[in-house]
Amino acid sequence: MARFALFAAGAATALVAALVAIAPASAAGESATFSQDSTWGSGYQGKYTITAGTTALTGWKLEFDLAGASVGSYWDATLTSSGNHHTFTNREYNGNVSAGASTSFGFLVSGSAVPANCKLNGVPCGGGTPPTSTTTPTTTTTSDVPPTPGSARVAPYIDITMPSPSLVDVANATGQKVFTLAFALGSSSGCSPAWGGTVPLNDSRIVNDVNALKARGGSVIVATGGAMGPYLEHVCSSADALYNAYVAVLDAVGSNSIDVDVEATIPQAIVNTALKRLQDTRGTTVSYTMRIQGQDYGMDPYSVQVLQDAAAKGVNVLVNPMLMNFGYTGNWGDAMVAASNATLGQMRAIWPGKSDAQLKASLGLTPMIGRNDTGMTTTQADARKVLDYARANHVGRIAFWSAGRDNGSCPGGGVSPTCSGISQSNWEFTNMFKVYTG
Repeated sequence: MARFALFAAGAATALVAALVAIAPASAAGESATFSQDSTWGSGYQGKYTITAGTTALTGWKLEFDLAGASVGSYWDATLTSSGNHHTFTNREYNGNVSAGASTSFGFLVSGSAVPANCKLNGVPCGGGTPPTSTTTPTTTTTSDVPPTPGSARVAPYIDITMPSPSLVDVANATGQKVFTLAFALGSSSGCSPAWGGTVPLNDSRIVNDVNALKARGGSVIVATGGAMGPYLEHVCSSADALYNAYVAVLDAVGSNSIDVDVEATIPQAIVNTALKRLQDTRGTTVSYTMRIQGQDYGMDPYSVQVLQDAAAKGVNVLVNPMLMNFGYTGNWGDAMVAASNATLGQMRAIWPGKSDAQLKASLGLTPMIGRNDTGMTTTQADARKVLDYARANHVGRIAFWSAGRDNGSCPGGGVSPTCSGISQSNWEFTNMFKVYTG
């Protein structure tokens, strides 16, 4: 992991969805579709997709009843509630929907009830209750692999404290729409999260950038920890305080996926207790980004201890080894593959009850493109070996550090936070990895 730039990773595998098509709301043919993107013991994450018909929408309002359950966090809409009746209206960036196009918003529900009596722009849309023939979503348990937030098979890291490149810049240039935001840290106020420890969570540049990405169908993962502090995990003195800090960061950008990058010791019992609560109350996807000790050894012993504690507490995690800055012999691409296999072997010992397919789906791969800060260089050929390994083993996610370095503006130079240090075309690594689908 580079000292100049922070780093982390995210979580993966298939979401279980129960789609309920709703009848057109008017003669223009607009429609609303309800889905449950993931479920857990006490609730689920829901989503409505609104599709314009033959006439473009210039704004939308969707309302439904939800008896015996309550709505919690929500995103990509505003909400007003009166008892069991909930009304969602568009945000400033997703109200205009072209004919035939779609937009969506999401929300968390505490309880098992699903929406009923749905109306789109005041017109009954057929009701939101799934028919009995609809496939029932499977509840996530500790023996399953973690749910994938959206289509986050590929989620490059981006230092969100830097003004460029923006998320939208990268998305427009490459089509890549999922990113990992690095890093949410403790601030001068202690257990009060801020981007990079100094930028407020509600910073307009960051929030507007995330919202614009979402308007293009994108999503984000929040990363904590990294190479520099102060860690939230250090300054929050209790599991409850840390849980509240995590919730604040996730809600700030409308995410339900978090990664903890462990490059220093953490109070692992407190951290895993907070992460378990996140999964129990919100169905949050959790990943741990871990140091590699060697190409044949895998993760260092402390990283293994953190994961053992997570397993004991029932936290469902994606394990993301940092394929960078470790000792190796021979070819660097082969060394990264060997380190991935060694990590997989360690995971088998930590979760002996999981199948080989489940373990591979709980594995992430994150190289540092171009020049690493301890001497090795990840070339395009090395990166292709990582991609080939991912395809052969159907791993949960590929990421890399970082989108801001994915350009050839400093070939032959030293390690930099703004370029790869090798000869390459702009966005070459992003375009290489973005095709990965699992």
